[in-house]
Amino acid sequence: MKKLYEKIISHPILIISVFSILFVFFALCKPLISVNYDINDYLPEDSKSTVSLDIMKEEFNGGIPNTRVMLKNVTVPQALEYKEKISGVEGVTEVTWLDDSIDITEPLEMADNDILETYYKDGNALLSVTISEDKILSAVSEIRNIAGSENAISGSAVSTAVATESTVKEITQIAVFAVIFVIIVLIFTTSSWLEPVVIMAGMAVALIINAGSNIIFGEISFVTNSAGMILQLAVSLDYSVFLIHRFEESLKEIPDSKKAMVNALCKSTGSILSSGLTTVIGFLALGLMRFRIGSDLGFALAKGIAVSLVCVFVFMPCLILITHKLIEKTKHRPFLPKFDKFGKFVTKIMMPLTIIFAVAIIPSYLASNSNDFLYGSSHIFGEETKLGADTAEIEEVFGKQDTYVALVPQGSRQTEKALSDELHKIPQVKNIISYVDTVGAEIPEQYLDSETYSLLCSENYSRMVISVDADYEGSETFSLVREIRDICNKYYPDENYLAGEGVSTYDLMETVTSDMVLVNIIAISAVFVVLLLTMKSISLPVILVIAIETAIWLNIAVPYFSDSKVFYIAYLIISSIQLGATVDYAILMTDRYMEFRRTMPKKEAVSKTVSTVAVSILTSGSVLTVVGLLLGKVSTHGLLAQLGMFIGIGAIFSLAIVFFVLPALLCIFDGLIRRTTLKADFLTNK
Repeated sequence: MKKLYEKIISHPILIISVFSILFVFFALCKPLISVNYDINDYLPEDSKSTVSLDIMKEEFNGGIPNTRVMLKNVTVPQALEYKEKISGVEGVTEVTWLDDSIDITEPLEMADNDILETYYKDGNALLSVTISEDKILSAVSEIRNIAGSENAISGSAVSTAVATESTVKEITQIAVFAVIFVIIVLIFTTSSWLEPVVIMAGMAVALIINAGSNIIFGEISFVTNSAGMILQLAVSLDYSVFLIHRFEESLKEIPDSKKAMVNALCKSTGSILSSGLTTVIGFLALGLMRFRIGSDLGFALAKGIAVSLVCVFVFMPCLILITHKLIEKTKHRPFLPKFDKFGKFVTKIMMPLTIIFAVAIIPSYLASNSNDFLYGSSHIFGEETKLGADTAEIEEVFGKQDTYVALVPQGSRQTEKALSDELHKIPQVKNIISYVDTVGAEIPEQYLDSETYSLLCSENYSRMVISVDADYEGSETFSLVREIRDICNKYYPDENYLAGEGVSTYDLMETVTSDMVLVNIIAISAVFVVLLLTMKSISLPVILVIAIETAIWLNIAVPYFSDSKVFYIAYLIISSIQLGATVDYAILMTDRYMEFRRTMPKKEAVSKTVSTVAVSILTSGSVLTVVGLLLGKVSTHGLLAQLGMFIGIGAIFSLAIVFFVLPALLCIFDGLIRRTTLKADFLTNK
């Protein structure tokens, strides 16, 4: 490695020029990357609801209703006027209302009450609108204008539009605050006014190269777009900080800056590379998820950490050396006190805290697996938002409603009628629009005009639009989906298709829950193997993984004890993020302990280790904490907000365990570590 580093620092201008060109190129690529805000699009391609939607798109022009518009205090003619206007909006493929189910020229008092109250209740009309995916933003905006602020609109299409509009603005705010905070932290934790600028310049190059290179994916998820750069900044900042601190230490022994840099690179390679590889593997584990938001975020972040490592080992040394004289000229007195007293304080309280840690392991694990979960997107925007308030207003009048669409093969109208009759017996089924319900099984097809027929039937399938009195998710909804699928299979074994938001959420639930065990096992096993190979120890990987995994369990147990619901996607993602991001702190702590243990007794080595690494770990840890909490507090997107809170609180738990518990574990298992680590070479206790 030494020869490689000598070659790198001997061509600083060339290297900086190459990275500058890459920076400009990928900065231009970044705006060309499209962002997808629809969670259901990331279901596996072979999931039942995804297959159903694909066939529906092939067979019918309209799709699944994805917007509900409630018009307050309107007459039937007024509602029909609104329906006609909304039908004319570009991107709207279908609008369904009362007139599609009953003859509204007859007195409403004669209509079936369940059907009537599905669409018209207490002078309020509820329209079901289908908007094509490529026109969601413009169509939702135009529908809002037609409906006016006094009326309410909700649905997955509206959720997607709001997420698109609000997230970009919020993430910009978070990024600005995060950068300002990072610069302030670096001013306090570095010894030169210029060092924060140099570190941020290196980070900017890594962030932009990674963000722009996401163009290779063609499209990225809103989670990756929103959290990717911020997480990369927070997670990989410590690599540059570790390097620059090592460089300053080397300069005290080696006055020649180039030789000092080579020495710093050689000494920091082990801890930085171990940290980077474990982080990359933690993120790559997300790539094994069948739910593709995980793989989308995982691959982008793994690539980002790899880019950051290349920048730290290649770009940063050249940048630091070129600016070294200016850095020296802009030196200032340390703003932070020495952490020697903190190191001694840790040795005094670490044993009692470790007893508490040991007691908390099992309860935190059990609590983390006992949360009440949300799987879909229906609860992403709370009632404090306009969308959340509109949704609550619609549900107050019409209740929780969803629309499912069943496709069954063309053939026997009698079989369709039998299916429809049995579906009508389900209490939650309020109305069905189909050939046999709307036209009648006894009416020949040739009596219908082509436009009406095309809405109900295609060449191969008959379509049944089922209005259900059910939430978009929950145990009752999932039971309903299973019941409808079972009934459809009874009449059309393996030849029927069911789609709808509740159906997609059911499939999402089944997909992500099956992902959880696999992702965790792979992530933990891979991190264990990397630590085993890099630390050349059997015991240390076990100690480090248990320490960080307990921090993860404590983090995820917080919602359980606070009686809060958890977005399962956030729960799934945070495990890999927290493991990959904060195991770095444990690695740095352990590496320095092993180094000092060669010349010091174990308690003295612990005290020296804590005081030496405190600044480096606190720099990265405080940034991860603040960035996470900022995302949690600023974002109105429930999933992103919860993911942010998990990141922030998780970083606090990881910092607490690394500073106050890991040192004790290193002391307690000192003898075991010495016997199970290759070339430990510890100082023998007298």
